[in-house]
Parts: sequence; C-alpha cells; structure tokens
Amino acid sequence: MNRTQLAHVLRSASRIANDRDVLVVGSQAILGSRDEDELPAEATASMEADIAFLDDVDRAKADEVEGGIGEFSAFHEQFGYYAEGVHVDTVTLPSGWAERLLRPELPDSEPAQAAFLEPHDLVASKLVAGRMKDLAFAGALVRAGLIDLDVLVERILALPDETQQSVIDRLIGWVESQRTP
Repeated sequence: MNRTQLAHVLRSASRIANDRDVLVVGSQAILGSRDEDELPAEATASMEADIAFLDDVDRAKADEVEGGIGEFSAFHEQFGYYAEGVHVDTVTLPSGWAERLLRPELPDSEPAQAAFLEPHDLVASKLVAGRMKDLAFAGALVRAGLIDLDVLVERILALPDETQQSVIDRLIGWVESQRTP
C-alpha cells in the first residue's frame, strides 16, 4: 500500500464512521512516519490498513468500516486494497503509546485527521503478534536502519503488565538476534 491508497482508505473510513479521528494501528502505520519510497518493500507489501477509532467503545465504528470497505467488499474488489476495522484494544501496545502518536499532514485524507503509531510502538506490537509476516516486517525496518534497537527494547519493557514474562523474553531475544556484531 502507498500513501495515496492509504489516504483513500482514511477518507472512506472517516466518512463511514462519521469520525475524523482515525487511527492506523497495523503495518501501514509506518506510512505516517515515512514515504513509501523510503521504506523496504516488506513494509508496504500489505494491501490492508488496520483502522481503529479512539472513540469506539462498542466497536460499532470498526464494524461499520469493516462492512463498508473491508476485505471482499465492493471497495476491495474495485481498488485492490481495503481496511480492516479493529478496536484499539486488540493491539498490545507499550505504555505511553497515545502520547507518541504521529499526526502528519495528509491533505488527501480529508476529512480524516489521521493518527499513526510511532514506529517503535508499531514494531513492538508486531513482535507481540509474532506472526511470520509481522517478524518479516519488523526485520525489514531494522535492516533498513529505521528502528533503534535500544528504543525498541525500552518499548518492549513498557508493554502492559499482563504481558507474560516469556513473551517479553522472546521479544528481547529477537531484538538481540538483530544486532550485528
């Protein structure tokens, strides 16, 4: 996905949910900090943007987005990319993530006023998810020099208290494996 496609998803999601405050929480949140031409191919390979709303207690807005422009929708069929409506609580994030949200100017996304996870928060959440595609995404950003491993360790250590120590240990082990001797 590129920024133009993401802006289209953001515009559409904002209109569907009647909420300007759109939050990008999945891998495409990296487009809030970098243009696609500055990113490795693995970082923009997904044709799905995970969209949440800060004010969506009952998940109704996420459901509306999912139904309107989600996978297998007419939107997806027409454009080849789509939104997955998610609730922010489905993503495990380090404490303080909301204060670090990025809010770049994206005029093409109006009426959405999009917020994006900060890259280290994003990578920490991807490592918690731990799927192969998440690890490939995180590894690509690290190899491209876009993630400071020491900051990433700080974010991992700031994951919610209910995160099991074995998960923390696994994530720290992954980070250490990324350090070049």
